[in-house]
Amino acid sequence: MYEAVHAHPDGESTVARYAKTAADYGFEGVVVRNHTDSRATYDAERISEEYGIDVVPGLEIRAADPQEAGGSVGNYRGSQTILAIHGGTNALNRFAVENEKIDVLAHPMTDSGDINHVLVKAAVTNGVRLEFNLSGVLRKSGGQRVRVIQSLRKLEEIVDYYDASYVVSADPTSHLELRGPRELCALGEQLGFSSEFITEGMTEWKRLAERNRYVQSESFIEPGVERGRYEEES
Repeated sequence: MYEAVHAHPDGESTVARYAKTAADYGFEGVVVRNHTDSRATYDAERISEEYGIDVVPGLEIRAADPQEAGGSVGNYRGSQTILAIHGGTNALNRFAVENEKIDVLAHPMTDSGDINHVLVKAAVTNGVRLEFNLSGVLRKSGGQRVRVIQSLRKLEEIVDYYDASYVVSADPTSHLELRGPRELCALGEQLGFSSEFITEGMTEWKRLAERNRYVQSESFIEPGVERGRYEEES
């Protein structure tokens, strides 16, 4: 199972500090998901070797509109193992699920954006994972927390109906906000999700990393069929 984190300067902790803590908590890997305007500098291979945990380079594109997001996809897709879109508006959510170069639609449910059956069907068609972001459950209270829980349950219903792929993250901005796999499974059960559901979402980050590394490797020689071919072989 993997966790996806915001490292310094997008968060308070370095990639190395995250890696050490995540390894202590029993994670197999961490995905660095800094926003494009706060990219981290780190040696993923060295940190992986030092702490015995997979460190996956990634970015979460934060853009004002689909046009800006499209430019960022072109700039970063080739250099990042996992590429996400920070959604939350109807326009960005649609852009993300209709773009097969995107791995994850992050933060899809907000006050200004939503997920519906049409968007989830597009996500399935294009292989885009939808994020169940637990940060609002962990770090908000009162009415805000209630609304987050309602949004997650709505998302789960649609994802289950279409058998859509998804990821789960507590979205930490500090190693102190990391929660171990068992704790996140227990939280999921309190929200009405099974521990298997939460585990599957954390494991999907690993599958994405493995698939994209395969696509990017020198052994891959058939561009244009990478998603289907890898997932069929797996």
